[in-house]
Amino acid sequence: MPVCYHCGREISDIIVCPECGQTYCSIHRNPVDHECNIVKETLKPQISPLNTSLYQDSNFVQYPQRYPQSSQISTVTRGTTDGTYIWYRQEHQIPPNAFDPDSGIEFKGILLSHKSELFHFLIGCSLIFIIGLLNFYDPQLFILGYGWSLFMLAGFYMSAFLFHELGHRQTALHFGLQTKFRLLTFGMVITIIGLIFGLMRFFTGSSILPSLALPGAVVVLGLEKIDRRTGLCKTAGPLVNLIFGTSLFIISFVIPTTLYPLNYFFGLAAYLNYMLGTFNMIPIGILDGQNIWKWNKKVYIALMLSLTTLVIITVIIVYTPIGIELYFPL
Repeated sequence: MPVCYHCGREISDIIVCPECGQTYCSIHRNPVDHECNIVKETLKPQISPLNTSLYQDSNFVQYPQRYPQSSQISTVTRGTTDGTYIWYRQEHQIPPNAFDPDSGIEFKGILLSHKSELFHFLIGCSLIFIIGLLNFYDPQLFILGYGWSLFMLAGFYMSAFLFHELGHRQTALHFGLQTKFRLLTFGMVITIIGLIFGLMRFFTGSSILPSLALPGAVVVLGLEKIDRRTGLCKTAGPLVNLIFGTSLFIISFVIPTTLYPLNYFFGLAAYLNYMLGTFNMIPIGILDGQNIWKWNKKVYIALMLSLTTLVIITVIIVYTPIGIELYFPL
């Protein structure tokens, strides 16, 4: 039975694209859905049948391999990345362990791609923790005897990111997909800039310098463009932030007011999770929201409304006198 050239699924109704001449399923029949221009470029005859060079586009993944002497057509295995996922169109079977150094796969836009996942997690989480320390540093905390809270808040800042990525990762594993957390080149540049701004904020006392951290993301092999698995993998990150944030928010009211400001800091931690989840729901660029919206608009609206509502509530409680009255009644 013929297969879709884009996603590799078996198809009963053959739909041939007049532009590139390949067969597709009904989902990927339109040129825009199977990235027709890329397909046509890939199918152009190579200068050398033994050409093993990689595409110079940072959005591609391929098997570097030798082609038979009689072959005049590239058989590149293509994949584009949105920062979190590698969309992998299979012209060859994905190796059992694509992340192994001997797999023959070159990952573009990823730093030290064949290092252990633990290594990537440790580097990413350490950078976020340090930026969290710089973001929340306030001499008044130490004057008032709350210096310990700086490390607690930095830990909550890091855990919001960590649990978000684990949500993506564990959902992908549930579907039997190969997945690992990886440091991204572009993300590390943003994180280093954020670290520099954080240090400037620390030494100058400025409160307006932003300190952003996005050192890496989960990479998943074997996803199709937009389907249920993709939608659920994308939804898992913001959903984990919603659940984790709500747990922290509830705890903030369970903690006795006599332990103030511990209860207040838990409320602030909930806000951090809601903010991260809401930010990732913006339906643009590499953020989760774009693909969730394409997959299921009802899920998108429900999750976005929940997160934004809780962001507003926690902002009112954490950053206005209302919070003082709730957490530390006079």
